[in-house]
Amino acid sequence: MAEIVNLNRFRKAQKRQEETRQAEANRVKFGRTKSEKENDRRTEERRRREIDDKKLDE
Repeated sequence: MAEIVNLNRFRKAQKRQEETRQAEANRVKFGRTKSEKENDRRTEERRRREIDDKKLDE
């Protein structure tokens, strides 16, 4: 015989699992320290400056 399941509890548990997965994805996507962001900004600025220096004026 099948086990009786409370659908509201099942839905809430499923929603919690989905929110946990989403939170993990957000931590990976946005969870960078201030120094990492600053380092990336400096690297991008240096790269942009090097490209601009190599452009020819017309």
